[in-house]
Amino acid sequence: MSLRDANVVIIETSRTHIRAVLGLHELLKTPSVEFHARVGLRKSGEGNNGEASSSSKPTAQVNDYLVGLQLDEALAGPDAQDIEVSWPFLTGEVTNWAQAEALWKHVLFTHLQRKRTVNESPVLITLPSPTPSRTLYERTCQIFFERFNVPAFAILDRPLAQLYAANSLSGVVVDIGEDLTEITPINEGVLVHSAKLQTRVGTRMCRHYLAHLLKGNSSVMQTLFPGGAADQAQVHSTLLRLADYLVYAGLIKPPSSGEAAPPPEDEGVTDIAAVVVAGREKAVIESGMKKKLNAKASAAEQARAREIEALDLATVEFEGREITVGKERHRFCEPIFDPAVVDKLGLERFGSGAGEWVGRGEEGLPPLKAEGRKVEALQDAVGRAVGQADTDMRQYLWQGLFVTGDVTRFVKGIGVSLQSRLSPFIASSGLDTDIQPRTIRVLNVPEYYAEYRETGNGYSTFLGSSIVAKIIFNDHNAKNYLSKADYTAKGPHGIIEMSPSLL
Repeated sequence: MSLRDANVVIIETSRTHIRAVLGLHELLKTPSVEFHARVGLRKSGEGNNGEASSSSKPTAQVNDYLVGLQLDEALAGPDAQDIEVSWPFLTGEVTNWAQAEALWKHVLFTHLQRKRTVNESPVLITLPSPTPSRTLYERTCQIFFERFNVPAFAILDRPLAQLYAANSLSGVVVDIGEDLTEITPINEGVLVHSAKLQTRVGTRMCRHYLAHLLKGNSSVMQTLFPGGAADQAQVHSTLLRLADYLVYAGLIKPPSSGEAAPPPEDEGVTDIAAVVVAGREKAVIESGMKKKLNAKASAAEQARAREIEALDLATVEFEGREITVGKERHRFCEPIFDPAVVDKLGLERFGSGAGEWVGRGEEGLPPLKAEGRKVEALQDAVGRAVGQADTDMRQYLWQGLFVTGDVTRFVKGIGVSLQSRLSPFIASSGLDTDIQPRTIRVLNVPEYYAEYRETGNGYSTFLGSSIVAKIIFNDHNAKNYLSKADYTAKGPHGIIEMSPSLL
């Protein structure tokens, strides 16, 4: 069977988002489809198919659910309180298969305009499960063949896709999510399941923390609330939106303590070929013009410029107002490396003590339940995960530290900040042999993936999936995907033979 690159569909399923694209091109594309991995169901009245619906989840059918733009419009309407919102992948497992099918169906037949009767699009999908199971893989495979009529199907482990995007087979993948960070050591393309860990630090904690810090900025507060504001919930909600704005605008840097020294200034010699390959022509030209202007500036002007640079102020247009923020914005990532800073705030919103933190669902996500134990800092969790791997494996894991997650699209350099905090785990390994880890190497998505240059490591799952799909669907021996003929002969169990992590 011939599978054309133009028909291949990539679907990334994370805990909170669905991303997809149709077709594999010479320059691998970023996702053309992206929306929240949530569904809505009306508590009363009619369902999405025009029939009476019920909020009883076991009886709801696939067509009863509102998905994507339809759900967004319903939640923005007057009857929003009548919509029950569910996130079927939020726990890392599939909590409701009808909801999962509704999301995948929306991708294939609404966004990508595939036809069920004559479906010529093979699909490669990644799933958010931290512990892949045979039941999960078989049920997903069954849906795509029997409900969506795909000609071929493959599942790729999410951490593998992320590491492949960095052109490596061994390393430790650190995937920073909303409420959890998953740490997965990988050796020679094989997941080290015994060493996988999770820590309850994530970007939601960071957003609330930055919102609290912004509340202490009198300039910000006077601009946003000139007459004062008694409603603290409204204040915090507004500051959360400002925190998001600063993140998405790329105005935040991770904590710089212990970072590697910046590269030395150039001596007037520019490698034109390297600049063109990296796509940095515009940046180099702007830098040259800035240097010329600085050279002409008076001593007073240069002193003032250095003063402003030292203050590190940033002025932004936010909701119709011009707001100036300072260095506090760079403390966004602090809770990831030191969860105790959140607990020290003494606010109910952030937790009840002992490093616990409880989200309140302002982002449309359900609250994170406290588990009654101290939250582990990211560097401690990563060090513990690598320490649980076999001794002779650790030096290879440390040579591939790859930090990913949606936040890395906008906040660059988290990997370097983590690297500096992991050095004690190298020094205290207790080994004095040839397998002693000497250094920690940070990986990133290579710049020669032109479409991904400005996305950091945030789309690494999607890029890695695209790379693998381009290889396996051109393999006529069909050893890495399940064809429709194989599915007819073997049934859903056939996908297990194509999934090394389950064998």
